[in-house]
Amino acid sequence: MIFLSIGSNLTSKFGNRFDNISKTIDLLNQEKIKVLKVSNFFETPSYPNKKLPKFINIVAEVNFNSDPKKLIKKISKIEKLMGRVKSIKNSPRVCDIDIIDFNKNIINTKKLTLPHPGSHKRNFVLFPLKEVYSKWIHPLSNQKIDVLIKKLSIAARNEITRLKERVTLSKC
Repeated sequence: MIFLSIGSNLTSKFGNRFDNISKTIDLLNQEKIKVLKVSNFFETPSYPNKKLPKFINIVAEVNFNSDPKKLIKKISKIEKLMGRVKSIKNSPRVCDIDIIDFNKNIINTKKLTLPHPGSHKRNFVLFPLKEVYSKWIHPLSNQKIDVLIKKLSIAARNEITRLKERVTLSKC
């Protein structure tokens, strides 16, 4: 199983944060990254500077018939098409796509680390991921997602909001 975290906290030529994520889903499918399932949208404050615009995030389960290195290249291409400009770490962005888990692979290279480092500590990854696949187990720690969520601070658990909106998947 392959899981991607997709987020946005800026408007773009495609529209608002919700539109950006919907367009990203369309582009994933166009790049032969078949989106199987998506979570609802979740909203969180920006990290670490909470004064920046709030993020909207989802997690998507996808099918991709190649290796993680090819997936990261396609993801980078999509982020650029969306208008993402690489800048200061944790700065606002139109589109951010992270590979959270790629079939339980463990990789640690200069260009790719799997599972995504820090994902086990991020509310905006864990809550949507639980919605998509409640039986997920972290490939390195072997901890269940419920355990990882319980390890989050009370503030982290309280500052995330599950929204009613969700991406509508087109039947491809």
